[in-house]
Amino acid sequence: MINPYEIFETINMISNENLDIRTITLGISLRDCAHPDMDTLCTRIYDKITTVGGSLVKTGEAIEREYGIPIINKRISVTPIAMVAESSEGDFVKVARALDRAAKELGINFIGGYSALVHKGYTKGDTRLIESIPEALATTERVCASVNVATTKAGINMDAVAHMGRIIKKAAALSADRDSIACTKLVVFANAPEDNPFMAGAFHGIGEPESVINVGVSGPGVVYNALKKLGPDADFSEVAELIKKTAFKITRMGQLVATEASKRLGIPFGVVDLSLAPTPVVGDSVALILEAMGLEKCGAHGTTAALALLNDAVKKGGVMASSHVGGLSGAFIPVSEDSGMVDAVRAGALSLEKLEAMTCVCSVGLDMIAVPGDTPDYTLSAIIADEAAIGVVNNKTTAVRIIPVCGKKAGDAVEFGGLLGGGVIMPVNRFSGQVFIERGGRIPAPIHSLRN
Repeated sequence: MINPYEIFETINMISNENLDIRTITLGISLRDCAHPDMDTLCTRIYDKITTVGGSLVKTGEAIEREYGIPIINKRISVTPIAMVAESSEGDFVKVARALDRAAKELGINFIGGYSALVHKGYTKGDTRLIESIPEALATTERVCASVNVATTKAGINMDAVAHMGRIIKKAAALSADRDSIACTKLVVFANAPEDNPFMAGAFHGIGEPESVINVGVSGPGVVYNALKKLGPDADFSEVAELIKKTAFKITRMGQLVATEASKRLGIPFGVVDLSLAPTPVVGDSVALILEAMGLEKCGAHGTTAALALLNDAVKKGGVMASSHVGGLSGAFIPVSEDSGMVDAVRAGALSLEKLEAMTCVCSVGLDMIAVPGDTPDYTLSAIIADEAAIGVVNNKTTAVRIIPVCGKKAGDAVEFGGLLGGGVIMPVNRFSGQVFIERGGRIPAPIHSLRN
């Protein structure tokens, strides 16, 4: 039974602690859209997305009104375009523009799936898509791209890692007049999940049904406020228990929205992603949660242990609240999107190296990191390689979304706007990994991948 206290508690979470549903993401298969003529393919893609997704925004808004639950984003993910467009002759950028037109027509904020999976190598379609990413992202508003370069089973495709460093630099240059914003819509993955509702890495996996509803919850502000009330004398068992209970409440709301959206749209429910996704709003911060555990500043010694506790407790609490959990499910640490993280960088408490250590225990990786515009492509590739290694060896999803902001140097301010936030350009290690990156080939899978 729901008692009056729980009702008031939820209202307070929404009104004062930034509790929301971060996204309803509709996954759509485009496999039946394939056609040898690129223009015909684009027409089929546009028509299918606008038909299947025609009621998404309206349905989300109706659920918001009826339940009083903020649903911040309505999004769409599609089958990796490298697969869908591989047999078509012509420019892949046309597909990106068709996706963008469909997103604008539906009123969604992002569409993901301009993607390729190259962890063991490239097909011709993969090569064409990846080469088109800089122009595709620089000339569209709502299209997001992702490339999976590694898995625990396959190892790390170092040729792809080197390639992506160059692609990121090109994307930065083509959007230099907008603080290299194209790079904010590009993620390089290891162990990419097929059902992730969060951008910029969402795509509709090849094992997914014709269409599916996935929901991403949020709520760092709720966890932070709960910990503040707990006080400094509570031990870590009490801290973990409180986070578990709070995550349960947050996830129940996500399950409700997912089930309701699925029923109204007549589309199967997929997963609830448990990830604590911060925003630039003050107080809605994963960094503040870690500081509420007793750290003077996020990045201080002890930060990785605190984040490990948070990530584990969120999963333990959330998994009991939903019939299906998936996606990324953990605590995000996107620097520019988290006001507490930005403050920690400004204070000198949080470095790129510390962030890398933190990604060993959380979702997803080095996310929304702004670095100097003159950072060499091989350094970007080396950063990707390090993050991919963490994912491959630990059998978890890791990713890099890094923005070399043209014309900016370490310590300069940058502003991307909206949920993308802004912050400070972070310095990178000045020593080179160029020879390492230029070796190419594939780093073999770890021995523990041989589980069959």
